[in-house]
Amino acid sequence: MSGRKRIQVDESEWYRIQRKAQQLKEVQRNLPRLIDDVRAQTRADIDRTFAGVQERQRRHEEAVRALSDQTRQLEADTTRRLQQQTAELHRTLDETAGRIQADTRRELARQQEETRQAIAGERAERRAEMAVLAQEINVMKADRAHAEKMVRAWLGDARTMAGLIADTLPHERYAPGELARLTGRFATAENNIVQGQFEAALAVVQETFHSLSDLRVDVTQRELERCSAQAEAVEALVRVEKLIVGNEERSVIGPDGEALPGYRLDVVYWSDGELDTLRQETAQALTRARDDGTDTDALHGLRDQEATRLEQDLGDTVERAGMRHLSSQIRVNLADAVAQTLSAHAYYDLVDGEYENDERGSYFAKLRNEANGNEIVVDVSQADRDSDQCVIRVLSYDHDTTAEADLMDRARMIQQALVEDGLRASAPETEPGVPDPAHRPTLPEGGPGSAPLPTEQRRRETEAE
Repeated sequence: MSGRKRIQVDESEWYRIQRKAQQLKEVQRNLPRLIDDVRAQTRADIDRTFAGVQERQRRHEEAVRALSDQTRQLEADTTRRLQQQTAELHRTLDETAGRIQADTRRELARQQEETRQAIAGERAERRAEMAVLAQEINVMKADRAHAEKMVRAWLGDARTMAGLIADTLPHERYAPGELARLTGRFATAENNIVQGQFEAALAVVQETFHSLSDLRVDVTQRELERCSAQAEAVEALVRVEKLIVGNEERSVIGPDGEALPGYRLDVVYWSDGELDTLRQETAQALTRARDDGTDTDALHGLRDQEATRLEQDLGDTVERAGMRHLSSQIRVNLADAVAQTLSAHAYYDLVDGEYENDERGSYFAKLRNEANGNEIVVDVSQADRDSDQCVIRVLSYDHDTTAEADLMDRARMIQQALVEDGLRASAPETEPGVPDPAHRPTLPEGGPGSAPLPTEQRRRETEAE
C-alpha cells in the first residue's frame, strides 16, 4: 500500500491561450524617456570616442607643419579632408543618436566613399609630381650638396610620417607589419646617399613617403569606420539595457485583455535570477563595445547578433516570468479544486495551505477529516521547470489501515472531478515510498487531531457513543 498517488494535468492549451491573450513575450518599448535616455547615453559615448579622434588630428596637424615645403601642402590638403570627414561623421552620428538606422549607415558609407575618391585623386597628383621631381635630379647631379639636401629633406619627411603613424594610429590592427616594412627602406636610402647615388636615394624615399602617406590615410579611414561601428553597437546595446530596466515590472492582464488595476508582475522576482543574468550579459557586451580595442567586425557582431539576441532573450525572460506567475496561481486553483472534491465526497476540511519556500515553488493544501483524524496533503507541482503540465500528488496520512484499493479510488475520484471541470488529467498512478511527514499539517498543541487515537481505541469510543 502506498499513500502517494500521482495525477498529471495537461494545461498546454490554457498556456497557449494565455500567452496569446497577454502578449507576454512582447517587450514594452513605448516607455517614457526611452529614446531620450538612449540618445543621451549614445551621445556621451560618441563624444568620448571622437575626443580621442580629435586629439589625434591635432597631433597630425602639428606633424604636417613640421614637414618640408615640398610635402607640407600636399599633406595639409589630405589632413583637411580627413578632418572634414571626421567632423561630418561626428555630426551625423550625433544627430541620429538614439535612432541610427540603415539609411544613416548608407549616408555614412556615401560620405566615406566620396572622401576616398577625393583623396585618391590627390594621391594621383602627388605621384605625377614625384615623377617630375625624379627627372629634376639629373639637373642637380653637378650640385651634389643641393641634391643631398633635397634627398635628406624627403627622408626627414618620411621619418616624420612614420613617427606620426607609430605614435597616433592603430596601424598594426589594420596593416600588420606594413610600417616596419616601409621604415626598413630608410637604411637603403641612407646607404645610397653615402655612396652619392642621389637619384636612387630620391626614388626610394619618395616612394616610401607616399606609401607612408597612403598608410596614414587608409588606417585613419578604417579607424573612423570602426568609430562609426562602435557608436552603432553601443546604441543597440544601450537600448537593450534601457529595455531591461523598463520591463522589470509589467501590468497583469485580466481575461478581457485589460490591465488589472493595482496588480503588477515583478519580472525580477518571477524570472528567478534570469533578468539579472541578462542584465549582466548586456553590461559585458557594452563593455566590449566601448573598448577601443574591439575591432570593426566584432562591433558589427555586437550590433547585429548580440543586441538582437539579448532583446529576444528579454522577451523570452518576460514571458517565462509571466507564465510562472500564472502557473503559481494555477497550482493554488488546482489544489482548491481537489480540496473541494475531497470535502464533498470524503469529508476532509482544508486546514492550511502554503508554498514550498515561496510562490515560485510547489503548493501544498493540507486537509483533515475531523471524524477519524486522517490527513491528506495535496502537493501541486509543475512536471518540469516551465512545463505546461502540472502534477498533483495526493499524500495520505491515514491513522487507520486503508486499503490500496480505497486510496486508488479516492485518487480516481479526484481525477474524474478534474476531467469534469474540463481539464485533461491522467489516470492516477501509484508512486513508491511513503509521504514525507514534514508536509503534514501543523496544529496547535492539543488541537483537534493533534494526537490521533489508535484505531482500536477510536472504535471502542465510537461504539460507546
